[in-house]
Amino acid sequence: MREAVRAVAGLRPRQETALGVLGVLVAFGVCEAVSRAGLVRRDYLPPASEVLVRAVRLTGDAAFLDGVGATLRAWAYGLALACAIAVPLGLLLGSVPVVDAAVRAMVEFLRPLPSVALIPLVSLLLGSGTETKVALITYASVWPILFNTVYGLGETDPLAKDTLRAFGFGRLAVLLRVELPATAPFIATGIRISAAIALVLAVATEILSGFGEGLGIFIAQAEQATDGTRDVLAGVVWAGMLGLVVNGVLVWAERRLFPWTPGHRERATARGSGGEAAGSGRVPEAGPTLSPPRRAARRDAPGREAGP
Repeated sequence: MREAVRAVAGLRPRQETALGVLGVLVAFGVCEAVSRAGLVRRDYLPPASEVLVRAVRLTGDAAFLDGVGATLRAWAYGLALACAIAVPLGLLLGSVPVVDAAVRAMVEFLRPLPSVALIPLVSLLLGSGTETKVALITYASVWPILFNTVYGLGETDPLAKDTLRAFGFGRLAVLLRVELPATAPFIATGIRISAAIALVLAVATEILSGFGEGLGIFIAQAEQATDGTRDVLAGVVWAGMLGLVVNGVLVWAERRLFPWTPGHRERATARGSGGEAAGSGRVPEAGPTLSPPRRAARRDAPGREAGP
């Protein structure tokens, strides 16, 4: 696993971008060729070029953009509520074993319930509209953030916590000064996972419920129309692009806020080394190091210098 991470970390940003663009072009070409060759009926799979043109033209449709805005608002509200609920609850469960043991059975019972199965019940309680979408998005997005928070607390360095306690700091001070900063990268990863889940729930709830406005409503209406496959796929392209942008922004924020995490540190080191090697035309030389016997000599006689 580490070798795979290092291999990916060794790629420069331009190489990663080039490989990503290449993958998209290959997928685009395959879909275009399959449709143009008649292997699949155009009613089922229109040419990728026509779908892309339709997706671009939708940028000038004010009603469609209003629907996308409604989906993004529900996504943002639901994700924000999930963070407000999951982070404090995760800190509580990870810090107080008694509370964790008391609610563990309830959490494990609720977690596997699919959010889309709750659409009829939530619709009866909250009615049709943004409230239903926000409630379902919040429910589905809570779990990754909650469990990542609990896991991050479990991975906190116990020596750092014991050191603060030895200096007389209380439980709250240890939580704010040591545990919360150490858990922050795990929380950020949970938020990134939940952001994708929230977008899926926002669109899926609109499609399945059939009410309100949004990107999912556009896809559902296009599905019912004659020759609406192109519009359905164009809406799917928009959903995928929104997910790609959201994930890219959150990954960038993680790298900016938590550059000390192992994965980001390895990528930065690999890129820095690659840049030096490419600029100088040679492999960077390692600095002077002490051999193991010389280290032992220094430990045995700290008061005098070791021989050459």
